[in-house]
Amino acid sequence: MPMKSYKIGVIPGDGTGPEVVAEGLKVLRALAGRCGLAFEFKEIPLGGEAYLKKGILLPQDVIEALREMDAIYLGAIGHPDVKPGILEREVLLKLRFELDLYINLRPVSLYPGVQTPLRGKGPEHIDFLVVRENTEGLYAGGGAFFKKGTADEIAIQESVSTRKGVERCIRYAFELCRRRNKRKHLTLCGKTNVLVYESDLWYRVFQEVGSEYPDIETGYQHVDALCMWMIKNPESFDVIVTNNMFGDIITDVGAIIQGGLGIAAGGNINPEGTAMFEPIGGSAPKYTGLNKINPMAAIVAAQMMVDHVGEKEASAILLEAIKAVLKNDLKGLDAGKMGFTTKEVGDLVVKHIKE
Repeated sequence: MPMKSYKIGVIPGDGTGPEVVAEGLKVLRALAGRCGLAFEFKEIPLGGEAYLKKGILLPQDVIEALREMDAIYLGAIGHPDVKPGILEREVLLKLRFELDLYINLRPVSLYPGVQTPLRGKGPEHIDFLVVRENTEGLYAGGGAFFKKGTADEIAIQESVSTRKGVERCIRYAFELCRRRNKRKHLTLCGKTNVLVYESDLWYRVFQEVGSEYPDIETGYQHVDALCMWMIKNPESFDVIVTNNMFGDIITDVGAIIQGGLGIAAGGNINPEGTAMFEPIGGSAPKYTGLNKINPMAAIVAAQMMVDHVGEKEASAILLEAIKAVLKNDLKGLDAGKMGFTTKEVGDLVVKHIKE
């Protein structure tokens, strides 16, 4: 039987991105050896360094190359010497729009051995998914200035939601909730009492699509109330679906209750195309080259990527290795406080995979 092979585009990026990606690739190679898989890694230099040295942001030929990948593995994009907004708009957001990565998937899971700031809560209480619409809303870029720089200046930022964009995101969330097969409860997060038009569209489509999934229980919460309940009773959530802006905010709440940015990872997914997986903590430039940064979030992103391409057994093996290291080895998740170097953490995960 021929070995299964997957083409993976690798964007190490900026700051500590290359360091954590190196550990993720180390782990993936070990996993491939154990599970009889083959990963063909193609490194693509995007980010602040490429922009500063060559003026490169996101060329069309790179977009086309990434479109052909089974998945994309991203370290981080962000450079202190590049004006804020350039890399975010012209690389990260452009990747989402050009590849139509319309789902942002964020698991919020507290693993054994990881501390949460929520008193009295453990892994049995914090285990849910957030499905964030990833290509519309306020991030679509609509808006303008009027009389900029004057006392009468006006700034307009438009949120754009389409029926197609809303429906495909909601439908994905229902399907995911069904596959997840836990509480089978899907919560819509919105703001129907203030954002009348956008929230009304989301709510109507949620009700209509929900009628096709009688096995899924549904609920609705305003975004402000949902943030409160994520902290007070995180066990009340199974899957949450929401728009781009609200998803951006509530997933940061999710990150801290699952232990912080050192463990938080996410996927940007086109269910009909490719997908990109990344740690969500950013490039952390002050730790660049110190071998102190925690690579575990990047390794979790690698686990999500393996699961996404359909290698469920390999994904389960990697997840168990991650849990073992978190529970038995690491003293903490913050940079320099793990009890191990960046490279040693990767080695620990490899060790558990081989065992």
